[in-house]
Amino acid sequence: MTLKLAVVGGGWAGMAAAVTAAGPGIEITVFEAARELGGRARALQASRPDGVSVRLDNGQHILIGAYQQALQCMQQVGVPLSASVLGLPLGLPFADGTGLQTPDWAAHWPSRLALLSGIVTARGWSWTDRLALLRVAARWQRQRFVCSATDTVAGLCTGLTSRVMTDLIEPLCVSALNLPTRQASGQVFLRVMHDALLGKGFGDWPASSLLLPRTDLGSLFPESAARWLADALGPRFRLCLGTRVTGLHRLEAGWRVCGAAIDEHFDQVIWATAASPAIQVMRQTADEAATPASLTWAQGLKDWVETCSRLSFTAITTVYAWSPGLRLRRPMLALRDTPGAPAQFVFDRGQLSPQDPSMQGVLAFVVSASQGDRDALQQAVLRQAREQLGAGGLQPVLSVVEKRATFACLPGLERPGSQLAPGLQAAGDYLDGPYPATLEAAVRSGVAAGAQVRAWHDHLPAKLAKANPSV
Repeated sequence: MTLKLAVVGGGWAGMAAAVTAAGPGIEITVFEAARELGGRARALQASRPDGVSVRLDNGQHILIGAYQQALQCMQQVGVPLSASVLGLPLGLPFADGTGLQTPDWAAHWPSRLALLSGIVTARGWSWTDRLALLRVAARWQRQRFVCSATDTVAGLCTGLTSRVMTDLIEPLCVSALNLPTRQASGQVFLRVMHDALLGKGFGDWPASSLLLPRTDLGSLFPESAARWLADALGPRFRLCLGTRVTGLHRLEAGWRVCGAAIDEHFDQVIWATAASPAIQVMRQTADEAATPASLTWAQGLKDWVETCSRLSFTAITTVYAWSPGLRLRRPMLALRDTPGAPAQFVFDRGQLSPQDPSMQGVLAFVVSASQGDRDALQQAVLRQAREQLGAGGLQPVLSVVEKRATFACLPGLERPGSQLAPGLQAAGDYLDGPYPATLEAAVRSGVAAGAQVRAWHDHLPAKLAKANPSV
């Protein structure tokens, strides 16, 4: 029996779901409203001030060695990992050379020992700073990286010095959870720290390794996944770009998927869009349910919508700038986040893509938990570059503001689950799970949804035989 699966949303979650579900007996159609794959981690075309075309991203992302499922999915679809990401040992060095940085000689040590070497050799840190971090880290380990659901990251860090907070904890927190330490969930932060320090790495990369994309995010996974699906499934795979799904209607068996140019029946649906369009369509779907048999799942869907509607979201701004011949001392540097200096990190895209002439001299500045006007942020970042990097000749290329880049990972936050109705699942980085809104969270949710479809299909003959012994 052939199962028809619709995946609504061609971001990292949706494509991970499609790849995981793919196999004999399954037809997969991916609907994506945009003209390109990737969702909030996708490629953008832009031009440098000298007219040279560049392929950038709608936001600068990083992975870590602990991101098992994201890296596994990339490898499965044929992404050459060693050529596609640059692995760096854990470190957040500043332009002046201060800050924590794992020494090269400890780069391949186990994560805990590598961190210890970085603490011991951190430039600009006193022994009071170092010992305070070791004491607090030991406390976290004694607690098995578990805390009260109401704890903030700032509350977890009682006993740390201001130097450790500004050089390490605050940059880590805002990059992972997109919130300052006084607002961010302590438990989610501890889970990320646990996996980075005690978790399993991937391949030759320790769990704490920073993995910086060498290519645009569309090429890094979603586009590669689409090519893999086309090769693996042939005519059983369809990719519908520029196709928005606006309606979902329960049938006696399966779902009717509708839009301006769509009206099709599917056996199962994985809804893998951002939260806002999911809320809109699921509310409409629940309101339309009228039969007695649908009341239970319709109420569950309404509850899901209410939980999802209570999420709040935070912005990330990425400012791209260029100066001919410019090269930083490292591919990634931390920046001092002070009044009037909003960016926390800068990435040298030329070092990440040394074989791409268009990327030489291009920098990407990341403003997590950003607030304010795009133009004002861009000007502030260019001033920050002059003051902290000595880069006075930078010219703006593109500034991208993702106003709903991540959900606000607050203490005690209730996140929606993945099960919506019979034959209908959600996938996305905002769903219930141990991680904040990261690429790994998105892929994990997609893999779980795809695996459930695959398992349902594989056990279907047994279910049919049990329901009808004469078959």
